Amino acid sequence: MHVRQLQLDELSAVLRDVKHGEISAAQAIKRLERSRHWVWTASDPESKLLVGTAIGPRTLALAQRVVRQGAHVLAPDWVPLFVTDGFRESLTALLTHYGQWSQPERRRATGARRKPRWVPLPQLCYAQVVKSYRRRRIVGVQHHVVFGTMERVKQVLSTGGRQINTAFVERLHLDIRQRVAAVGRRVNTLCKSEDGLQYQLALFHCAPQ
Repeated sequence: MHVRQLQLDELSAVLRDVKHGEISAAQAIKRLERSRHWVWTASDPESKLLVGTAIGPRTLALAQRVVRQGAHVLAPDWVPLFVTDGFRESLTALLTHYGQWSQPERRRATGARRKPRWVPLPQLCYAQVVKSYRRRRIVGVQHHVVFGTMERVKQVLSTGGRQINTAFVERLHLDIRQRVAAVGRRVNTLCKSEDGLQYQLALFHCAPQ
């Protein structure tokens, strides 16, 4: 496939305590960091195609799995614009799959050669949307171009006149919350196993919306 942009994000399974006001959103996220039931997605905002999904803890290994799924369905040597939130492991996962060894030039004509460095591919373009919260409300949004240039990012986004954002994958997560009981915010249903959650997601993926 040739997609111009991929938005990646992760969805926590249950935040029931936040709804009751018992703990803050930041405390709930920290508590759920090691939970097994996070839903990871990668989506193309233009075609609305769900490129990859994974279930597991909010770790580097899961971030790499989702990036690898996207890489497998993309055309060879095709690198889209990636947009994520500020989760630092997403940066590492992208650099792992879209990087290469580079031999730095010597600073002097003589002496030991400098060690090779792992650097992003020249065509890798990656931006982050970092949101700041206060009392469970968004009080600030910052946009960072991590790899590539702002000019290249704007060129990719120019077709639809859009800005850097993760709105499309967040809208997808809202649909998942509304249709998959195991990750709903206002339900009493708890997923007893990872397989059960995977089956529900597969049904959501295949059923007509």
